[in-house]
Amino acid sequence: MINLPAEPNPIIAGLACRCPRCGKGRMFSGFIGLKPRCDACGLDYSFIDAGDGPAVFVILFAGFIVVGAALVVETLYAPPLWVHAVLWLPLILVTTLAPLRAMKGVLIALQYHHKAAEGRLVRRDEQ
Repeated sequence: MINLPAEPNPIIAGLACRCPRCGKGRMFSGFIGLKPRCDACGLDYSFIDAGDGPAVFVILFAGFIVVGAALVVETLYAPPLWVHAVLWLPLILVTTLAPLRAMKGVLIALQYHHKAAEGRLVRRDEQ
């Protein structure tokens, strides 16, 4: 009997930006550019289609934080517009760019873990 290593937890592997099959190889070659395959186990990453999912989740998360904070500051202090720019532009950059790579890694690892694939229609005569 062959002892195969258990697959890593997809959330942990995704947050670490590691291969969803072995948990060792790096998944990205640049900031969010994918490698063609895993360096450690050779998993072909051509199945991956994260699409706009990571960006949507990050935008919703960042929007909640930034808009909420801006509304609170405007209501309590009513600062001039330049203060808003100084406060919120850096926060927007941090809350959107920092989690983007990890979110893409998590969605890719979950896609691999659940064997997600593009939907296909079945014709009636094939049923």
